[in-house]
Amino acid sequence: MMSTPTADRRFVSELREHEDLDQVFLVTEKQLRPNRQGNLYLQLRLSDRTGSLTGMMWNANEGHYAQVDGGGFVRVRGTTQSYNGQMQVLIKQLHPVPPTDVDPSDYKMLDSSALDQLAATVTAKLQAIRDDELRNLMQCLLDMPEVFPLFCRAPAAMRNHHAYEGGLLEHVAQLMELTESVCRHYSYLDRDLLIAGVFLHDIGKIDELQWEHESGYTDVGQLVGHLVLGVRILDRAIERFRQVHGTSVSGPLVSQLQHLIVSHHGKLEFGSPKVPMTLEALTLSYLDDLDAKLHQFQQIMASDLNAESHWTTYHTQLGRKLFKAAAHVGPQ
Repeated sequence: MMSTPTADRRFVSELREHEDLDQVFLVTEKQLRPNRQGNLYLQLRLSDRTGSLTGMMWNANEGHYAQVDGGGFVRVRGTTQSYNGQMQVLIKQLHPVPPTDVDPSDYKMLDSSALDQLAATVTAKLQAIRDDELRNLMQCLLDMPEVFPLFCRAPAAMRNHHAYEGGLLEHVAQLMELTESVCRHYSYLDRDLLIAGVFLHDIGKIDELQWEHESGYTDVGQLVGHLVLGVRILDRAIERFRQVHGTSVSGPLVSQLQHLIVSHHGKLEFGSPKVPMTLEALTLSYLDDLDAKLHQFQQIMASDLNAESHWTTYHTQLGRKLFKAAAHVGPQ
């Protein structure tokens, strides 16, 4: 049995290299893997409200794997180290912790008050749509018990941006605010259609991702993906519209909304079956990428281990370092 921690809680964002660690984390991913020699090791994704890091336990076994519940809490004793510019912990001991023994607020990026405010923002933007047919269709989605409650809790991604419970709702609320600003500048854009497209573009992630226990992709998410799943959800809303209003949604509107969903990744090589071919689809694609990239860059800068350097370490996925100290540009 591990002894009681002697130090105050230290969050992921506060950890430094070569630090002895004895803390409780939320387990969002777990994998038991073989190394090149065939020996097993346990890899965990350990999270709190400030971020996440990888936990590695060498010479692990199936007993260690079974001891940890995805979506549960675990007490970790180990040592922190830097690996490829990211913090990780080498685990010496681990022990499951009952949910009743932790403060839930330590593990939520967004508390219930923040989620309620974001949900109210999204709802108000949709209900302010001027076109009656489109507004009523969006209301059908808001009223579907298998859609909006999950939408308010889903992450926007597993890793790169808004990768936490409520992240999708936050991403969409921010995009709606951006949309309002852009439409004021480019008055020829259809504000109603764009607001609806922002709401719909990632709605398939409520079926693509799982977050109740261990974070990851559902089977249908792996096999089909959120673009197709999003169109399916829209189809269900269209059927609900027909039942409630006794008429069908106009074909041209359906095609426009479907196009916003399937083209929002912007390029065929990014997974979109169609590239943006309308003003609103082009705008949505760029705004979506902007919000996601800014959030990703900000997270990388905030978690970078080189606190004294103006530059982050090189990130292979981005193909670059990031400059953290814009005020220092120019001769030194």
